[in-house]
Amino acid sequence: MERAFDVVVVGAGPAGEVAAGRIRERSAKSVAIVERELVGGECSFYACMPSKALLRPAQALREARRIPGAAEAAAGPLDVARVLERRNEVISDLDDTGQLGWLEDRGIELIRGPARLAGERRVRVGEQLLLAREAVVLAVGSGPLVPPIPGLAGAHAWSNREITTAQRVPPRLLVLGGGVVGVEMAAAWASLGSQVTVIEALERLIAREEPFAGELLAVELRKAGVEVLVGTRAAEVRRAGGEVTVALEDGRSVTGDALLVAIGRIPHTAHLGLETIGLEPARNVEVDDGMRVPGHPWLYAIGDVNGRALLTHAGKYQGRIAADRILGEDASATAEALGIPRVIFTEPQIAAAGLTLAQACERGLAAVEIDVETGANAGGAFFGHGAPGSSRFVVDSERDVLVGATFTGPEVAEMLQAATVAIVAGVPLTTLAHAVAPFPTRSELWLKFLEAYEARCGISVHATRVEVGPTG
Repeated sequence: MERAFDVVVVGAGPAGEVAAGRIRERSAKSVAIVERELVGGECSFYACMPSKALLRPAQALREARRIPGAAEAAAGPLDVARVLERRNEVISDLDDTGQLGWLEDRGIELIRGPARLAGERRVRVGEQLLLAREAVVLAVGSGPLVPPIPGLAGAHAWSNREITTAQRVPPRLLVLGGGVVGVEMAAAWASLGSQVTVIEALERLIAREEPFAGELLAVELRKAGVEVLVGTRAAEVRRAGGEVTVALEDGRSVTGDALLVAIGRIPHTAHLGLETIGLEPARNVEVDDGMRVPGHPWLYAIGDVNGRALLTHAGKYQGRIAADRILGEDASATAEALGIPRVIFTEPQIAAAGLTLAQACERGLAAVEIDVETGANAGGAFFGHGAPGSSRFVVDSERDVLVGATFTGPEVAEMLQAATVAIVAGVPLTTLAHAVAPFPTRSELWLKFLEAYEARCGISVHATRVEVGPTG
């Protein structure tokens, strides 16, 4: 059976939903969205949402215990069963019924089943052949990368899906990989009572971020009882009965009841039919800044599948760009070049935007770093005694413009948007100096940053007057 639509979106995760929704909200074009699993995608059911539901209870309890008065009322342990129950509520017990109304309200037709390209502007879903009059948008996401470690294939290892939806706490959890998924899940399950070991081949955790952030995170994870092994590679994995053992290249071995593999992601393109249009399967689908596939003006790829930035908010951003291009606008994605904001929801949180110091130097910028304590201000006092965290601002000193920022500490994710705006807009520090921080909040760390930059560079950031219009 053949059916025709103006636009066919393959994948109903956040990126695909945004693209489809924006097209329908801004035009009369007919849109079909194809989903082989759950509407809402990986983020809603197996990644962002359940992981944060697992992490947040212990973080709230730790903060309460740092604050006199609240500490006395928060003396008891976490209710692990209720934490897992709440996680199940957040992911709707893996039922996507609640997500369907959003599509229906916008007149987007949902077609369930695995999709494959079947030539130009053609998508096959089971017995149906969908013809796209204008565009096909690929938003199929990614899955876990499984390394070729001897014995791993038969070890019944967990991916992000099993670890975020587990209904019991594994007594001993081994985590292969010290990136975002690895450290977040190590923190979450340690807080729920699991004895956790993290194995990271590189010399520090979250190696793509500032070194001080990974070092602080390792300290805090160890304080929480997590064994952190860095600069350590797995040589072999063995499963015997209910136990799994990871033999390390240095001769040591660690044994647990469950093994999480969290070393990276690969795009879901192996069985997407890319070969029918001359593209190579099992690889990222490369796109231009309009999210269009070169040589195929009707084809777009957004989210994890294009490999530009494997973050939900990046996929949603790309979905808006692709939708606008399909609607005939000259939209272009530039956020990745500036550094997509990213957050690691551990304790402490790590929130970063723009470039790290090393990345700025690699680009040939006259980079200057300014480090300040996140809580070294009046607002920091309200997050309790001994709250960990420091922050770094990276400035292009030739232009006096912020190009990167990293915040660590409790609840710093909400501080990130100000830095993102400053970086994306290229706000001169002489303008930023007149963005007065409210008292008493931790936002005063911006003032500390500007003062430290003045002292280091021997300038006054207040030298240029900012003209403002009438306020009414």
